Amino acid sequence: MKELIRANAGLLVAGVATFVMMGAGQSLYGPALPAFSRVFAVSLAEAGVLVSAHWVGCFLGVGLMYLRGAHVTPRHALAVMALGAGIMALLIGWWVTIAGAVVFGAGYGMSTAVFNPRVLRAFGTLGPSMLSMLNATFGVGAIAAPLIFVALGSDPRWSFGLTAAFAAVVWVFAGPAGRTAAAPPGETRPFRPHWVIMSFGAMAIGLEACLIGLGPSALIRAGETEARAAELLSAFFVVFLLSRVALVFFAHRIAPFLLYTLSIVATAVLALGAILVSPALFFVAIGAPAGMFFPGFYVTASRKMGDDLRVPPTIIASGLIGGIACPLILAPIMAGMGERGFFWILAGVTLALGLAAALSMRSMRA
Repeated sequence: MKELIRANAGLLVAGVATFVMMGAGQSLYGPALPAFSRVFAVSLAEAGVLVSAHWVGCFLGVGLMYLRGAHVTPRHALAVMALGAGIMALLIGWWVTIAGAVVFGAGYGMSTAVFNPRVLRAFGTLGPSMLSMLNATFGVGAIAAPLIFVALGSDPRWSFGLTAAFAAVVWVFAGPAGRTAAAPPGETRPFRPHWVIMSFGAMAIGLEACLIGLGPSALIRAGETEARAAELLSAFFVVFLLSRVALVFFAHRIAPFLLYTLSIVATAVLALGAILVSPALFFVAIGAPAGMFFPGFYVTASRKMGDDLRVPPTIIASGLIGGIACPLILAPIMAGMGERGFFWILAGVTLALGLAAALSMRSMRA
């Protein structure tokens, strides 16, 4: 183990630093939306377009990896992320800032597709464990960023500027990470698109994007201050991170689609708690099932769709479609509802989705 870590230290350090930054960048959108709304004199619903712009960029980045993945290195992905965060920090204009979110998202999507297969391949039989650890570090940045945002006076210029600077620093030291080749071409099982599981994935990742991007605004509508909403988002990510870490120990003991179904149903129950008891308390608690959305969906889809090299970017892309569409759909609806409208919508969608997943359980067996 020590020899493997020593041999791949550059890849591991660059990957961990990049995933920490990815978590920080994504979690900044939620608490920053009110600030962007004030700066550019747009409504909160209009400001929510930034969340979807980020996911559009992710989709474009994953598409690039589908077409040219063998030629993209970690430094390419980091450079794109640094550029996008830097554009957002400048606050030049509303449409320029949206373009920055697209660019940042493209680097985000590229980084996901660049580091995951390299780490999985480099560590051999230990690859799955190291991959789980790598993705768990996403939560570290996601926890810290909202707190730093508040400490910096809730100013998106400083927060996204620091994100750009951090990406540039990681870029400087990421050269050795590019020496580990991406997974070689070849296939074991044919490419079999499975539209049902991809639809379930799109809904789950869409819900995750809404919780992260629109959750703080929903908490503000429910009576929390902007600073308190940012703190609650950090607490959400603490629970999210603990959930992801716990998966390392028990995910192999439970069928992946059962894990997906249970996480959706748990979200529905907790959303009802947010409506009836406390939005703040139960929003944080929703971090636990939300941390299990992606693993349950991704593993199920991988087993159903084969081993072709086109499978991973296709699975990721299906989730990104949900990440793009759901905030666009939900933000305007939420604006016209009461102070707990977000949680009513969340409860209704997850109850319906959980029922559909339960009815599909038998067909989702690999």
